[in-house]
Amino acid sequence: MPYAPTIEMNFFVTGTDTDVGKTLISCALLHGFAAQDRRVVGMKPVSAGCDADGQNDDVLQLRAASNIPASKEQINPYSFAPAIAPHLAAQHAGIEIQFSYITEAYRKLAAQAEVVIVEGVGGLCVPLNARQDSADLAVELGLPVILVVGMRLGCLNHALLTVEAIAVRGLKLAGWVANVVEADMNAVEENVAALQQRIAAPLLGVVPYLAEVDAFVVVRRLDLELLEQD
Repeated sequence: MPYAPTIEMNFFVTGTDTDVGKTLISCALLHGFAAQDRRVVGMKPVSAGCDADGQNDDVLQLRAASNIPASKEQINPYSFAPAIAPHLAAQHAGIEIQFSYITEAYRKLAAQAEVVIVEGVGGLCVPLNARQDSADLAVELGLPVILVVGMRLGCLNHALLTVEAIAVRGLKLAGWVANVVEADMNAVEENVAALQQRIAAPLLGVVPYLAEVDAFVVVRRLDLELLEQD
């Protein structure tokens, strides 16, 4: 049975693709809610791609943006060295990703924090095992979704297909963020407007292209109050 969270300000952050800024937006959300004197923690249920010391950069950033202590096993239940699709990384490691293990870790985090930001891996439909994908995990955790749209050529199709997939799974789209990932993208404002016309959920903010990403800068671009309006 899906785990029903008792705290409303928990979210599952997904993206239109990989490398669209999910970690950046997740950390910005954590900083923003922490500034409201809330106890916050980030979670990366599955990570793939570690350095020589076995550390994953996304996980390190989420831990640094959290303001409550939590073990690495709770924040990142599954971690794999190769930067490949997680179900393939798990196969190479000779294991299968189990949702029950992730849910138990999430439950422990939710018991300590007022806000849990769960960052997915890749896009919404990335497989996690032979039967389930990232969208299934969001359903299992019972979390509303925040979609990070990587603003670049092709983003309209990617964003609208992801929004459609969110609806098909019965998930709630709490809001979306337009994150400009290409410095020379043409017609950014027009593309954002096109998405606003077609996505019913609120636009939480538009993040311009940043040569040096900084979650503290990005949080000033987000309207967190929109997430509390339901």
